[in-house]
Amino acid sequence: MVWNKQGTRPRVWLVMGTRPEAIKLAPVAEAIVAAGRMEPVLVATGQHPTMVDQALETFGVRADVTLPLHRRDGGQPELLGQMLTGLDELADREPPAVVVQGDTTTTLAGTLAAFWRRVPVVHLEAGLRSFDLAAPFPEELNRRLVTQAASLHLPPTPAAAENLSRELVPAERIVVTGNTSVDAIRAIADRGAVDYRDERVAAAVEAATRGEPLVLVTAHRRESWGEPLRQVLRAVAELVARHPGVHVVLPAHPNPAVRELVGAELGDVSRVVVTEPLRYDELAGALAAATLVLSDSGGIQEEAPTFGVPVLVLREVTERMEAVHAGCAQLVGTDRELIVRTASELLADPRARAAMMSNGNPFGDGKAASRTELALARLLGLSTEPVEEFAALSGGVLV
Repeated sequence: MVWNKQGTRPRVWLVMGTRPEAIKLAPVAEAIVAAGRMEPVLVATGQHPTMVDQALETFGVRADVTLPLHRRDGGQPELLGQMLTGLDELADREPPAVVVQGDTTTTLAGTLAAFWRRVPVVHLEAGLRSFDLAAPFPEELNRRLVTQAASLHLPPTPAAAENLSRELVPAERIVVTGNTSVDAIRAIADRGAVDYRDERVAAAVEAATRGEPLVLVTAHRRESWGEPLRQVLRAVAELVARHPGVHVVLPAHPNPAVRELVGAELGDVSRVVVTEPLRYDELAGALAAATLVLSDSGGIQEEAPTFGVPVLVLREVTERMEAVHAGCAQLVGTDRELIVRTASELLADPRARAAMMSNGNPFGDGKAASRTELALARLLGLSTEPVEEFAALSGGVLV
């Protein structure tokens, strides 16, 4: 995709630093280009540069600007300070709006840089709350701070909008869009066949097409590192031992301590494939083929219902309670016995899995990006057309 840099359309920064941000902002960039009212500028902060580049490549785009970070200790103060400095220097161009997504350190940096220059901040995926500052850490604080500075709040669901209303955000500044992760996963799934880099992953997915159960496991949250993660990994090993036909695919987090623990607990376990982080199209393919997902990822909770795949959430609390209320996810935390028992019950009972998915995907209908573009256009005075907000689906599963 190539944008017209010579025109006079308003420029909108889409600020991203992590893979989920890139995935969720790519459909917004596409919607902005398609509408032709604004010019998207993809700004990569350098937080996770390789993973952002790979995610954007999946959608056929690349960052317009990448900040050069020079990290030494890897700490949050160093990261935030360097991103703020880089964004502020870049902001001499003074974009008419800055879109930030979610709750990362990049999100906070983009918000502060824009707010200090009195540039409108648009918060995509606004209103998520766990109501626990320690979990997820530090994301829960980040998103609350962004709420205070944002000019336009784009919550993905009515429940997230209610959180904002309780915090006295004016109703005219809230537009329920749905989650652009659903737009993204649908777009990738529509492409069809996936070319897996790891032959073991390809074999596990192929086995799933023959009826052999596939369990996708992702665990990366900082608060789970150490003993909680060890219990999750031991639950996976026990699950495989109990169910001889089950295959497991586990993309390992790049943190060395996490990789070492995963290797120690699952490195020699038969039918468990520990692999590098999957490209987004590979993840979509594995997710579509999965029988069950064990994950602490917010994105997975949003994406799995699109394919009718139940999720066991490896966290004590989740800011995406819509999935739990809709029945498509269950909280199991990192309790080894509870994980094994609940997963075993679902693997053994197709009707129980189907019942979890009867209400469809509560996070989106594939139109979030177009709603976001229209809400942006209204903010900038480019449209007076009302936005038809997202309401939770019933029974909408992509097949």
